[in-house]
Amino acid sequence: MATIVEEMDRAAPAERPGGRLAGYHHWHDLLFVHWRVEPDVVAPLLPRGVTLDTFDGSAWVGLVPFSISGLRPWWFPALPGVSAFNEINVRTYVHYRGRDPGVWFFSLDATNSLAVRVARWWWGLNYHRTAMNVRVTGAVAHYEAARRGGGRRAGAQLVAEIGPLLGADERDRPLPPGRTLPGTLEHFLLDRYILYSQAGDGPLYQGIVHHAPYVIHEASLLACRQTLLPANGIFGAPLPCHAAYCPGVEVEVFPLRRV
Repeated sequence: MATIVEEMDRAAPAERPGGRLAGYHHWHDLLFVHWRVEPDVVAPLLPRGVTLDTFDGSAWVGLVPFSISGLRPWWFPALPGVSAFNEINVRTYVHYRGRDPGVWFFSLDATNSLAVRVARWWWGLNYHRTAMNVRVTGAVAHYEAARRGGGRRAGAQLVAEIGPLLGADERDRPLPPGRTLPGTLEHFLLDRYILYSQAGDGPLYQGIVHHAPYVIHEASLLACRQTLLPANGIFGAPLPCHAAYCPGVEVEVFPLRRV
């Protein structure tokens, strides 16, 4: 069942935690595309232990393509040919017992075979090998992905026009343009620093991915063709109703811990 937790602390996860790091990387050219979906469609697809997080009475499913560079563990430098690749994921939003709002990934597709194997083994995430291109020309971003190997074929073709900074025309804004405002849909969708992971019927884990707040641009979809949502059991979704773009952010990854 989906629940709305009005008093949930949605600011605390943005604080950098203590403890040792697992690694670093940089995200580039992130496009966030979202569908508003009935909670009863999404909730049965979640593992035991997490609860669907909703906004305005709806579940939200995101398709997020981007590029990664500088991927490395904390103890080793980035390696050419290994540390940079493209990725696209399908996700929704969850919480754990009314706290720790985070992300549940239905699938993640990446162009790096080693990264796919490591993430499946070490993080228990549903990674797949894909062929994927990311290209930003002026104010237009192009993304194309096609899953490779065994399993159900799936992919996406997305084209988006990058607009002004979020809130650029808002006078007396409490935060600089580009920053999401607490209580808004953008803050609910984008200000997520916790991921949940579960391998099979095993225990539930939580990991923290820390970065400075995104600098968000408005975005308009010019084209959207995808089969990744139905490949994850999400059928009959309407047209996407929200899109946003971020040029990039530096990321620190912390180890998984059992919930």
